[in-house]
Amino acid sequence: MTAALRGRRAALAVLAAAGLPLAGIGRALALSGLAPDVPAADLLDPAQSAVFRAWFVRIVGEQLRQGPTPRWYQRDCAGLVRFAVGEALRVHDARWLRANGMQGAASARQLPPELNLTAAQRTLGQRWTRADGSTGAYASALALVQGNSRFVARNVNLALPGDLLFYDQGDEQHLMIWMGQSLAYHTGTVTRTDNGLRAVTLSRLMQWNDSRWQPQDGNPNFIGVFRFAFLSR
Repeated sequence: MTAALRGRRAALAVLAAAGLPLAGIGRALALSGLAPDVPAADLLDPAQSAVFRAWFVRIVGEQLRQGPTPRWYQRDCAGLVRFAVGEALRVHDARWLRANGMQGAASARQLPPELNLTAAQRTLGQRWTRADGSTGAYASALALVQGNSRFVARNVNLALPGDLLFYDQGDEQHLMIWMGQSLAYHTGTVTRTDNGLRAVTLSRLMQWNDSRWQPQDGNPNFIGVFRFAFLSR
C-alpha cells in the first residue's frame, strides 16, 4: 500500500469516526470544519503572519524566475510548499541571500522585512503532522491540508497570498499556491528540458480545458482554499 493511500484511508477513518458524510475524502475534509490544534507558542501573530506570507510567496516566485535551487530536492507540488515554508522561516541573512540569488542591491530593496520568530517557530517546517500522527520534515499534499492547514472556502476570491488550493483527483492529490496575481505549482514531473514549475492566471485556470483543474464550486475535484494553521490570519 502506498503512503498516499495509507494517508487517504487514515483520513477516512478519522472522518468516519466523527460521523461526517463521506461523499468524497476531499469534500469531507473541506466541509468537516476540523482544524488542527496549534500550540500557542507556535502560532504566528498577525504581523508575523503577514511577513511570512511575503517571504513564502517571494521564495516560490524566485523558483519560477531563477529555476529550482539544488537545495529543493523533492520536486513535486507538496515539495514546493514544504521547501518554501522552510526557507521562509529561516533567518534571511547575507549568506542566505547569496545562496538564493537575492544579494543584489535592487533585489534587496524589494525584500520583505525580516521575520522575527522564536526558536520553536523556526522549526515549524520540520514538524509537519502526518496521517499517522507522527511529525517530521516530510508531509504529503493530503497531510499538508489535513493535519497542518484549516479550510477557508471554496471561493478562490477569499484566498490570501500564500494560501493553498487543494485538489483531490482520486488516486492523487495536488496543491497550487495563490501568489496574489497568479497561481504557482509543480507538475510532479521533471525532465532535462522541463523543471515542472508552472504559473497560471486565475482567469486562465477558470477556463482550463481539463475541467478537473478549474477552481469552480461545481468541480468535485476542487476541494477549496486552505491556510496554514500556524498563521493567525
